[in-house]
Amino acid sequence: MEDWGMLLIRLVVGLLFVGHGAQKLFGWFGGYGPQGTGGWMESIGIKPGVAMAVLVGIMELGGGLLFALGLLTPLAAVLLTLTMLGAIVKVHGGNGLWATANGYEYHLVLIAAAIGVALAGAGAISLDALLGWA
Repeated sequence: MEDWGMLLIRLVVGLLFVGHGAQKLFGWFGGYGPQGTGGWMESIGIKPGVAMAVLVGIMELGGGLLFALGLLTPLAAVLLTLTMLGAIVKVHGGNGLWATANGYEYHLVLIAAAIGVALAGAGAISLDALLGWA
């Protein structure tokens, strides 16, 4: 049952990151694409905005896909953790912990999930296991 639990965590967390990356890269799922996201990033001091939006989008989409598949899981966890640390430092950290105040609570949960899965291993239902990398 643990392997099914790990698969559930990987799929939900990983595919949500894929969606966030697609928002930044393609404007899908209500996102603003590289130009819109880049403009917002520039407005909070992240420059060059469009290049950073593309970089973060690639990290989220690629890291999320790797995480969901259980492929190169430690690398996926690093990519996802870095994006969440960036969001905490640049956007949410100053608002405190709680999500009700636009704080970093949700981002901390995602970091814990990513690192926890990387430390525990992606499970038997993963490409890492299939390839013998578990």
